Amino acid sequence: MRRLSANSVTLLCTAAVATGSIAPSFAASVKESSRKKALSSTALHAPAAHKKSGPVQAGKAEEITVSSGVTPNGVTGRSAGGGMMPRQTEAFSKSGVTRDYIAAQAPATNALTLVKNTPGVIVASADPTGATDRMSVSIRGMNQNELGYELEGMNPSDVLYYSPLSSGWADTENVGSVTVTPGAPDLMAPTFSAVGGLISEKLRDPSRKFGGLVDLTYGGNNMKREFIRLDSGEIGHTGVNSFASFSDTQASNWRGPGGLHRWHIDFKANKKWGDGNSITTFMSYNDVKENLYTYPTMAQWNAQGIGYNYAKEFTGSNSNYYKFHQYEWRHARASVQMKFKLADGLNLSVTPYVFNVSGTVQGGSTLNQNKAYMGNEPAGPLQFPEGSASTQVAQSNDTFSESTFGINSILDWKRGHNDLQFGYWYSYINYAESPTYSLPDAQGNANRWGNDPVLTASGQPLRQWDAHVIQQTNTISIMDTYSLLHDRLKLSAGFKEAMITRTATNLMPGATYATGFSDAQPLPRVSISYQLTPRDQIYINGTTAFREAAAITPSVDMFSSSTGAMTTQHVKGGIKPEYSISEELGYRHYGKYFNLSLAFFNYNFTNRQITSSSLVEGTTITTSLNGGGQTTRGISGEISLPRWHHFTPYFSGQYLHATIDNNLAAGGTYLPTAGKRAVLSPKFSGSIGLSYDDGHVFGNFSFNYIGSEYSTFMNDEKIPSYETANLGIGYRFNDVLFFKRPQLQLNMTNLGNSHYLSGAWGLTTNAHNTMGVDGHTVVKGSAPTYITGGNFTGLVTLTAGF
Repeated sequence: MRRLSANSVTLLCTAAVATGSIAPSFAASVKESSRKKALSSTALHAPAAHKKSGPVQAGKAEEITVSSGVTPNGVTGRSAGGGMMPRQTEAFSKSGVTRDYIAAQAPATNALTLVKNTPGVIVASADPTGATDRMSVSIRGMNQNELGYELEGMNPSDVLYYSPLSSGWADTENVGSVTVTPGAPDLMAPTFSAVGGLISEKLRDPSRKFGGLVDLTYGGNNMKREFIRLDSGEIGHTGVNSFASFSDTQASNWRGPGGLHRWHIDFKANKKWGDGNSITTFMSYNDVKENLYTYPTMAQWNAQGIGYNYAKEFTGSNSNYYKFHQYEWRHARASVQMKFKLADGLNLSVTPYVFNVSGTVQGGSTLNQNKAYMGNEPAGPLQFPEGSASTQVAQSNDTFSESTFGINSILDWKRGHNDLQFGYWYSYINYAESPTYSLPDAQGNANRWGNDPVLTASGQPLRQWDAHVIQQTNTISIMDTYSLLHDRLKLSAGFKEAMITRTATNLMPGATYATGFSDAQPLPRVSISYQLTPRDQIYINGTTAFREAAAITPSVDMFSSSTGAMTTQHVKGGIKPEYSISEELGYRHYGKYFNLSLAFFNYNFTNRQITSSSLVEGTTITTSLNGGGQTTRGISGEISLPRWHHFTPYFSGQYLHATIDNNLAAGGTYLPTAGKRAVLSPKFSGSIGLSYDDGHVFGNFSFNYIGSEYSTFMNDEKIPSYETANLGIGYRFNDVLFFKRPQLQLNMTNLGNSHYLSGAWGLTTNAHNTMGVDGHTVVKGSAPTYITGGNFTGLVTLTAGF
């Protein structure tokens, strides 16, 4: 705490408020008499703020208390749109949320849920708490497998399946910001799959003072969560600051039996020295166990609604017993971000990282002791317990492990008006997956990690496949930006060459032992940005992007364990990669009365790859469906208004017109899909947000509308449109003993809507029999399956700093 004279404080407050550098609550602490002096003196003689302040002439100087305006959980009260519209300057569309918005959300949520109000982002979640990865996200009609992800300089996702696994990134209390780049992600980002954009998460920096934060959350669905963080402050005189946190989360499934248990650790440390040199270390560990939800077909949904669930009781023969449908994933991530100033204008950043995950996903199945196959060879009689029946219910255990090492480096040379960047990213992935089966005991319990597998007659574990995949990625990038007209006009051009090599082996009888492919893709881009006024910017860009087909199914042969038939055959040389060419025209305004961002976009795709999932004999199989050519056009935007009586409004929306360009092959002919709407591409979507914060009372309301989405390429089945709304309210107290600004917060999710389908899990070409272009009937395939949206849930959180 510092004590200043009234004149000095009013000068500082007036200047700071004018620039937006301090919270409104800070300026409000100045007494009325001082404010009047500022109006008559400081406001009229602004240069005086640069002069050394002398003593107050009229007698005794007033003394007032000055506070920082930042709460222990990081709220500043200064972010535009209540933390939902941070200022952007790049030559491509970009949105995001800051700590002011994040802190008002339910603590158990994850990065994908946090950005669901930004333009064009649609989050389909099966869990109202956001603590699980049983969800999906799409941007401009492109699903989560077409997006890139970045966390503290590393790629945190599953690079073969492109799954974000975002619930394991970091606890919400440690997240400083989440940024969405829909059209043209950073050319230097450690990803090659960002056809639909990039989602980046940054953690808060460790505090320079010793302290911490604790919060306790309890509420609906038997949710209970404990979180604690300790900040070390500066360690000795080393200049090193760090924090470590731990959380434990438990909840029941909102429908059906079972629940989840997640525990998580975050660690971050940094050191800065000299002019632009720094090292930042990040580590996290996440262990989550969860019973799965069902994915109903439309017929099942119409007949049973949210009552379509796994069975709570084990009868000895029911493969839909809930304990047979669960998963456990263990994630470990670490990165070291190093930045060095080599010379004036020459900087180097290097980020090595590792990501390891081991997991198991269960399903229910039935095995016949005498009619079983290992690959395409008979495997029976299976080694069942003596005296047991020849037909047994079994638990499928899809166990896998993935180890990733990567290093991303950028050399940045700024000279005069020119900024030249060179980038190199290398990634090495070692992946193994070999599903087995286990027999349950009388209570329905079975080993889920495959440690007690069903054996064939020859003594080998019965499997559907036994795969090992190695993938190496090398990308070389160059980006040059030239500034003109006093930096108002910026011209940029860049190029990225992505080179991928994948080799796979499969030990199953009848399978091709070794497969693989190599691919190289050139990715050029250009952009122009012009600052019309200090408040107005226009930009245009043209970009290219690509990604390989998701999952390991294109690389390995899979077999039915009951018939020996090949259920999935590898594609020689790999599936043709998805490739896109996109253009974007945008405008931004940041002004006194409103902030506005608009983007018009156009995409042209070849070999559009749509990721779909299904259950085959109890095991989840992820495949890529070739959607052929596609054209996507639309407009997205967001607007926020200035704070008015502590209220801050925010609006976002998108219009999307996405169509299939050609007829797709199916059933030995072609379906008439040309001109049909693309799957999972709602025509309209939007959100309304309203934030309130007066320093003590705070709140956040959001409303989302998602238009109907097709789940088949023939547009003969779709998800109805739906609306959701969330509300958070709370109160911050003054310091109590050694607790800093304790607060009580209530978050209510999914107000008024607990019976809706939020997204698709399994897609298909046609849900009904359809006549092909040659007049022959294409028989319907398997029915599409859907994600059921979560119910209404209320959570109460008590938070305090120390």
